[in-house]
This record gives sequence, C-alpha cells and structure tokens, in this order.
Amino acid sequence: MLMYPIFITDDPSAQVEIPSLPGQCRWGVDRLEEFIGPLVKKGLKSVILFGVPLSCEKDGRGTPADDPNGPVILAIKKLRQLFPSLYIATDVCLCEYTSHGHCGLLHEDGSINSAPSADRIAEVALAYAEAGAHCVAPSDMMDGRIKAIKRKLIDGGFGNRCLLMSYSAKFASGLYGPFRDAAGSAPSFGDRKCYQLPPSAKGLARRAIQRDMAEGADIIMVKPALPYLDILADAAQLAPDHPLAAYQVSGEYAMVVAGARAGVYDLRAMAFETTESIVRAGATLILTYFTPQFLDWLDQ
Repeated sequence: MLMYPIFITDDPSAQVEIPSLPGQCRWGVDRLEEFIGPLVKKGLKSVILFGVPLSCEKDGRGTPADDPNGPVILAIKKLRQLFPSLYIATDVCLCEYTSHGHCGLLHEDGSINSAPSADRIAEVALAYAEAGAHCVAPSDMMDGRIKAIKRKLIDGGFGNRCLLMSYSAKFASGLYGPFRDAAGSAPSFGDRKCYQLPPSAKGLARRAIQRDMAEGADIIMVKPALPYLDILADAAQLAPDHPLAAYQVSGEYAMVVAGARAGVYDLRAMAFETTESIVRAGATLILTYFTPQFLDWLDQ
C-alpha cells in the first residue's frame, strides 16, 4: 500500500540532492535502473513520477508537459522496460511546465481559465497513458478535470487500461514547501490557494469527493494527510467502494525527519506512528517519501 514519489529531471544523468527534502534526489532517466533496481528487489511495488524540467522552454500552456522526449514520458517507458511488474503512476499538472508557474491556462487578467485548462490537462494525461502509465493523477484542482480526463481516456482507448486517481480533497497548506523546492514549481506571481481547499473547508472537501466520484475517479486522494485525518475518515465513509489514497506530503516527511535529528523521538518509531494513524483513518494507499525506509524496516 506504499507508493514512492520520485522526481524526474531532464538531465538524463542527474542525481541531485534536495536540501529541504532529506534523503531525496532529482533523478535523470539514465540513473533510474541503479536507483530503482535495489528497491524493487526489496519489494517496491509502485511509484508516482513528478517531472522537473530545468532546461526546456516553458510557455503559457505548458507545452513541455507532454513532450515525447520530456523526462516523464521517457521515464515511464524506461521503467516499463526495466521493471515490468512495477506499477507506475504519474502526476498530471502544468505548473512545472508553464512560464507563470500556475496549474492551468490564464485569462489576460492572470486568473485561471478553467475549461481550456481542464482540456489541456486531459491531453497530458492521455499522453502519459499512451506512454505506458498505469495510473494518471491530476494534482491541479481545476474544476471539471476529472470528467475531461476520463472522457479523453475513454475516447483514446484507455478507459479500462489506465486508472484515474483524483486529488479530490487537496488543501492549501504550508506543508508543500519542500516539494516546490524539489519540483521548481513555485508560481511567478500570486499563489495556488484559489484552486485548493481552505483548511477549514470540511464541507467543500466532502462535496469535492462526491463530485469526483460522479465524474469517474477510480481512486480518491486526501492531501496532506496528518492535518486532515478527519477528512480521510469522511472519504472512507463517502467512498467505501473506492481505494482511498493519502499523500504524506513533503513538509510532513521533513518535519518527522527534523524531529528525529533533533533527538525528539526515534525516526523509525515516529514514521510508523504517523503512517499507522493514516491507515487507521481509512487510507488504503499511502504516498510517502519514507517508502525506501519502510522496505528495510518491514523486513527486519
């Protein structure tokens, strides 16, 4: 039930440590075999890929997102070839690829233009499915994008071949900082809170979960995890027949590591305690940077 988030950059030989995300790196496609191979031998079953384009020319519509020679599509194909049994999910978003750093297309006044944004995100999702992704996971939070992606997958012949995991309850949070450092995806102006849920929006989260179920989501996600265990429990009640994912985000991971380094607690004990609380709340799939450590700890 553990899915490992991995950052893929467009330098094929890269292995670049991320200072704010201890123990994690940006990886180039040519380094994936040496990095992922030992983890697969230990029992790694699934990964989710995040693109980190550093040298491409970004534009207003995120054209590099579905570039056939871009890092994500190349990584999907490489991993399918190297590790046929590995389950590959891909983040689907535009913020890493747009010149403005927002997750969609913009009106002239800088506000989000939702309808064409959803269409563009659906195009990227289909490209990842065609490259061999088993699951696409749109993290943008644009209205209507689940319906748009599901229709695009069905029309493209992937309706029953590629799962759709929705970040249904994604909250505006201070815990995303290390991820934005890792992905280089901070917006050039404003912030992305306008299309994420306010921390107090329990009712909005419930409605978003129900909306995405109706639009065709195969997996429901809550993000971040620990501050929103009540939302996880709500999701388990609202979607009892759906797999329920929780993303233990970069800031959660960094806090646990920092506390252990400060001698506040034992790292292994706290990693298990936090993860077990997420399971207790109802999660059946956990996206966590602790996955490599758990592969070792669970085997001891």
